[in-house]
Order: sequence, then C-alpha cells, then structure tokens
Amino acid sequence: MRNQKRLTAFVLAVFILGAASPAATLCAQASAPQAAEAFDKKRFDALRAEGFESLYNLDYEGARRRFQEMTKAFPNHPAGPQFLAASLWLKTLNESRRLQASLYNNEGFYKEKDDKADPKTVAEFRELTRQAKALCEARLKLNPKDTEALYYLGAVEGLKAAFAGAVERSFMSALRNGSDAVDRHREVVKLDPNFHDAEVTIGMYDYVVGGLPLPIKLMAAIGGVRGSKKKGLATLERVASEGQWARDDAKSMLIVLYKREKRYADAYRNASELAAKYGRNYIYKMEAADALVSQAEVERARDPEAAKKSEAQAFDIFESLLTRDRATGREGAQAAATGPRAPLDLVHYSYGDALFVAGHADRAAKEFLAAAALPNAESGLTTRARLRAAQALDVAGKREEALAQYKAVLARANVFDSHEEAKRGLKEPFKMARKADDESANGEQGAKLNNQ
Repeated sequence: MRNQKRLTAFVLAVFILGAASPAATLCAQASAPQAAEAFDKKRFDALRAEGFESLYNLDYEGARRRFQEMTKAFPNHPAGPQFLAASLWLKTLNESRRLQASLYNNEGFYKEKDDKADPKTVAEFRELTRQAKALCEARLKLNPKDTEALYYLGAVEGLKAAFAGAVERSFMSALRNGSDAVDRHREVVKLDPNFHDAEVTIGMYDYVVGGLPLPIKLMAAIGGVRGSKKKGLATLERVASEGQWARDDAKSMLIVLYKREKRYADAYRNASELAAKYGRNYIYKMEAADALVSQAEVERARDPEAAKKSEAQAFDIFESLLTRDRATGREGAQAAATGPRAPLDLVHYSYGDALFVAGHADRAAKEFLAAAALPNAESGLTTRARLRAAQALDVAGKREEALAQYKAVLARANVFDSHEEAKRGLKEPFKMARKADDESANGEQGAKLNNQ
C-alpha cells in the first residue's frame, strides 16, 4: 500500500510539474483554418516569448498582459486562452507555496482536502481552458490532421490534469486528463515525427509506466500500456537538446527525474543553468540547492570533504535568498524593483529541510520555526513547518520542545495529513529515516525490473 501511494504521488507529480514548465508552445503557422486571414507570425512569436520570459521569471502580471494582448490580436488561436490559464494556475500554485517538487512526495497531500480552491479561480480557469479546447476542436473539424491544433488540444488536457491534481486535488480527474494529453501528443508525433516538442508528455509517460511496480506493470501491459524509464529519459533529453520551444520544459522535468534516479549532479546542472537563465526565479535556485544536499548525502560515506563542500554550497544559496530583502546599494534596490522576492516562509522551510537531510537537526528546527513565525506565512506551510520543527527537535533530543510543537500542530487546521503525523509524534519520538533504509525496503528486485 505504501509503494502504491508513492506511485500515485509520483504519477500526479509528473503531470503537475510537467505543466508547470510553461514554455512549450508551437511556432504558430498559418494553417488551413487561418489561411483566409493574414497571420502576423512575428507579433505572435514576440508576445509568446515575452509572456513566457515573464512567466519563467515568476512575473505573473507581466505574463498575463502579454497573453491578454495575444488573445485580442489572435482571437481564433487557442494559444491565448491556454497561456492565460497556465499563468493563472502557476500564480495560484506560487501563492499557496506549491511550486516545490518535494511537496508532491508527501503522501498526506493526496489524502486531505481541507484546503478548498478559490471558486472564482476555478471558474476562470475552466472558462479559459474551455475556450482553448473549443478553438482547437473547431480547427480539427476543418482539418483532422492539423498538428498544431492537436498539440494544443493535448496541452489543454495536460494543463487541466495539473490544475485538478495540484489545486483541486481531484486525482482521478488528473489521471484521466493526463492520459488524454498523452494520446493527443502521440497523434501529433505520428503525423510529424520531427515534432519534438510534443514528445515531452510522451517521455514523461514512458518514464512513469516504466517505473510501475512489476505486478501493476504486467497488468498494464495486458491492456497495451507499456513504457520504459530509460526510453522516457532519452526522449526528454532529446527534447532538451533538439526541441524548438520546449527545451526548458524538458530540462525542468529532468531535474525531478534525475533526482529520482540519484543523478544529483545532472539535476544540479539543469537547475543551475535554468537559474542563471531566469535570474528572478528562486524556485530553480532552491531546486539546485536540494540537488546539492542530496549529492552530499551520497558523498558523505566515501568523501566527507566533498560532502561538506556540496552542503556549504547549498546552504549559501538559501542564505543568499534570505538576505536578498536586506540587500543594499544599487544592485539590491534594482533587484527589489525588477524581480519577485522569494517568499521567506518557503525559503526558511526549504532551508530547514536541507539542514535536516544534512543531519543538522537543531539548525533545521530553527529554520522551520522561523518559517512558522512569519506574520505573513501561508497557513498550510505554517502547519507543516511546526510539524517538521517538532520532528527535528525530536531528532535533536529536545523532546519537551518537540511535544509543544506537535500540540501546536493539532491546534491548527489539518493540512496534508499533519494531524496524523503529529499524533504519532506525541506517542513516540520521530526518527529520521535514511534514504538507503527507505530504498532497501522497496526491494532490489523491483528496482532492477523498474529500471528496464
């Protein structure tokens, strides 16, 4: 059951994080449905580029303005409403601190539904995706082999899957929409084998199916569903090097998969490259730091000095994010004026996680408590921060302080199964599970089969 929960979590994370990489679009062509009117490709591409530059740099309002202009200039093209839906979704995730890959590894995220989505946001998102889908279908009625319309139709389904899973937490809807997205993009590649951008969804699907536990994989194979982790990774790596607009999408998803494959150096390379390209995106910086901490955990036994260097580099990234608001001089003022500030509650929380993994339980507890103490901290993150602080205090041998934090968690609304974990912590002290122990419990045989 535990492995099945993890599998479900990972499958949904694939669609959630895949859709979170927003640059995958086509270079719009004057296809048959648009032939009657001139299509200003130069303006379309400029709006697309500016919009996604803003979106990758977490400037949601700037992206929204570009995409609204696109919708007005190209009312018969599905890109405008789809991109508006993507920017709305990503803004919603960012405000609720859900743009971190590690969140979707928490099994509690897939249980509780106490945090309801804003009805206005849900209604706006559904209307935008409805518009985009209708425009795609209108083009496909005129030309069933319109690869651009098929691509956008699949992209709309993928976005709906991501929204259902991460915002509404309707996981069956997420899986259905995600499967539809893969089907549409397979049709695209069948019509045009060189359409590498459409392979992002397919590569992720192949990786997920290839990683299924053996009994489920055999059942899936009977139904004609097959996949390969090796093939999926190779597909995404091809898109990262040969894709037209989806290169950064593929690189973003590979960060997650490389970590899962324990290729932490590769994950760090991708994250740091994207952090350099999109300097205002603090998420990539934190993903790079997380990869460094994981690499240090691997290095600790065979090369303690290398591990210390990796940890120090990771901690420096978090410190730089925490001190950004205190920056002085022209550089600091310029950064504050042009780029979004990393939410300090999220930075403190992520820093605490990194310290905890690195074995610095006492320091980790302080960062978790700092996250919880911020007056503008997101409510759900505050609850999780107090829970993690309690666990860190337990590991640090401060049982009485840990008990106080477990009780504080129970006094708050239940978030991602936090009450169950807090009650468990009150009964017995939390013990830090090492990655090696967790992996051995899954069985070496299954790992060998899943890597095929």
